[in-house]
Amino acid sequence: MRKFDGYSHGINLGGWLSQCDHSKERYDSFISEEDIKTIKSWGLDHVRVPVDYNLVEDEDGNYKEEGFTYIDKLIKWVANNDLNLVLDLHKTYGYSFDSGEKESGFFDNEDYQERFYKLWEEFSRRYGNLSNRICFELLNEVTDKEYCDKWNDISTKCIKRIRAIAPDIKILLGGYYNNSIEALKDLALPLDENIVYNFHCYEPLIFTHQGAPWVEKMNTFFRMPFESRYGDYDKYSYENLNRFSEVMVGYDKEKLIGIEYFENLMKEAVRVAEERNVALYCGEYGVINLARPEDALKWYKMICTCFDKYGIGRAAWSFKEMDFGLVDDNMDQVRDQIISIM
Repeated sequence: MRKFDGYSHGINLGGWLSQCDHSKERYDSFISEEDIKTIKSWGLDHVRVPVDYNLVEDEDGNYKEEGFTYIDKLIKWVANNDLNLVLDLHKTYGYSFDSGEKESGFFDNEDYQERFYKLWEEFSRRYGNLSNRICFELLNEVTDKEYCDKWNDISTKCIKRIRAIAPDIKILLGGYYNNSIEALKDLALPLDENIVYNFHCYEPLIFTHQGAPWVEKMNTFFRMPFESRYGDYDKYSYENLNRFSEVMVGYDKEKLIGIEYFENLMKEAVRVAEERNVALYCGEYGVINLARPEDALKWYKMICTCFDKYGIGRAAWSFKEMDFGLVDDNMDQVRDQIISIM
């Protein structure tokens, strides 16, 4: 398995240039260079910045120069603080991972796909020469498995067009079920040594998203401790997600969840990465702020121990707000401990 140097310990800047009201006020005030200095002081080596197409494109696909200035500004900030950067296209025209928006034609519309390719060519022209500092993430969280073959075709074409401009920049590629570990085996084979397989890990979802109002079927009053029995995880998943927790299959239902759960999750990701000699990265992981902070810390300890065991780089979700913010007041009592391991 290749190493993803420079991207071992990071954090997301969610809610700044993506999943927001896309107002100038938001862009100008939500994240500052002082925040980047704070991240550097935590001992991290990179940030991941989600970007929606709305930042840099109008509805007709014309580029908005002012939008690119915020990316330019962030690049200066991370360079000033000796950090690296993942530029993540969180939403593209015709596609969103958000349950309220969903896919709206991207996978079947060649015009939308061409717009996607051209946007990445534009990013490549502007930032492709900064491969020592930046890498590209093609698209955040493909949702349905039915898009797998189409996404493999689209992503392969996009990578080839990027390579014509930026031959050595690292490119992150994730798959269906919102960048699930399960999808890694079905991703297109890496075209070159600068492809990185990307997954997200919020497992067990019933714990990390307890009470989340955007999760279908979730009881927003539901709360649970991390140290629960495997059988309880199944029970709560069925009651609040309308499904059994498939990743709990094979565990003693009377036993408390343990590190073996995360080790087994990661083994599949590592198996695929080693088989294909590709670098591996977890672009998002974290716990909703409705969970007790002490329980969030227990979850971080287990998952990060496994990241370290298998040499997997990662970026926690998220720096500020977005229901997962590490600098938010509710995390005061555990923040330093989480930062030391994440």
